[in-house]
Amino acid sequence: MKKSWKRVGLGLLTAGIALSLVACGGGNDKKESKGDEVTVDIFQFKVEFNEQFKAVAKQYEELNPGIKINISTVGGGDDYGAALKTKFASGEEPDIFNIGGPEDLTTWEKSLADVSDTQAAENALEGTTNAVTRDDKILGLPYNMEGYGLLYNKKVFEDAGIKVEDIVTQEDLRKATETIDSKKEELGLEAVFALPAKETWITGLHASNTFIAPEFDNDVNKTYESKALDFTYNKEFKEYIDLMQEYSVQPTNSLDYSKQMEELFSNGLIAMTQQGNWVYGTIEEIDPEFAENNVGILPIPVDGVAENKIPVGVPNYWAVNNNSDDKDQQAAKDFLDWLYTSEEGKKVVLEEFKFIPAYSGFDTEKIVDPLSKQVYEYSNAGDATGWVFMGYPTDWGMNVLGAGIQKYVSGEGSWEELMDDVKTSWEDSRK
Repeated sequence: MKKSWKRVGLGLLTAGIALSLVACGGGNDKKESKGDEVTVDIFQFKVEFNEQFKAVAKQYEELNPGIKINISTVGGGDDYGAALKTKFASGEEPDIFNIGGPEDLTTWEKSLADVSDTQAAENALEGTTNAVTRDDKILGLPYNMEGYGLLYNKKVFEDAGIKVEDIVTQEDLRKATETIDSKKEELGLEAVFALPAKETWITGLHASNTFIAPEFDNDVNKTYESKALDFTYNKEFKEYIDLMQEYSVQPTNSLDYSKQMEELFSNGLIAMTQQGNWVYGTIEEIDPEFAENNVGILPIPVDGVAENKIPVGVPNYWAVNNNSDDKDQQAAKDFLDWLYTSEEGKKVVLEEFKFIPAYSGFDTEKIVDPLSKQVYEYSNAGDATGWVFMGYPTDWGMNVLGAGIQKYVSGEGSWEELMDDVKTSWEDSRK
């Protein structure tokens, strides 16, 4: 029996950035191993730990002569899904790449090797591979666990006389926002929020997930199998978007991740913004003291169903390419095993990647950054909701809902029109 990440529900476990793709089958003629040397090509999207990942690959090469690890990274606003599709279409198929939940299993099924025989799969926390298991085969290994909510500036809240524990409902959040806005000049703020509407993954995937997950009991598979969306909590979602839009740095449709995190939040120019523990490295690079002492996660309230809870789940999975040579597939599995089960690898995962591990055998007391510690504490206390957005129809979250929110906040369409569009699109895609 595998150990569980305490009280994490099975419905939590999927997600990350949508890989809305068309799978390209066929063989892989990208390379041949020369002599005893084996090259493992990795194509991944997580820019936040790119340099650390390359460093650990060099460490692995030194420990394993004859193995070469090549890492390519596309993300941080660039379309990883389109880039991966291009890779496959060109014949330059990577040996390891990233997938999300059930939608990606269907898309990439012919290119996914069974990784059930790895030690990493054996050590994966109970439930963390459910979203990537089909016909009793485990087709992906979890990156880590992540959580998100409203990041807030502790000093601003203290100076404004606001206690985080008093923000339980959406009305509480609005009152806190109005208080901060009334004092924003003395607090040195440009605005209360930064709503990065340009980033449709933030609005159409992560934000919407908070309000859609309760409809499907926090279960990604129920979401994936559903032929229709009622959007039961769309009024609550509207209140959340309206609040941020009203009190955000403008124009929100031009506000991207870089401006949100690097320019505004990390420099203390806003009080709150929606993001997750994965941004800690970005904040720390700009202001280590601020990152260490002044940043917390506030749950996004959904009245009646998700008060004082944050969404926690597996952001993405490592897939091994079933089209690669047998020797390359084995080398790929060996590398992932080493990363998540060796003492050297586990040290890097905790201390350099700053991951919340999705595997047993880690000393979670050594989780490094305060945001990740908070996420772990929420989940450990049972205060976690699901990540269901990888069960959305292909392209729906970003290109339908996220794009529709852009029109809504710019005044080009009503909320009612947006809801009609997204419900119809969901049903059409599931026919």
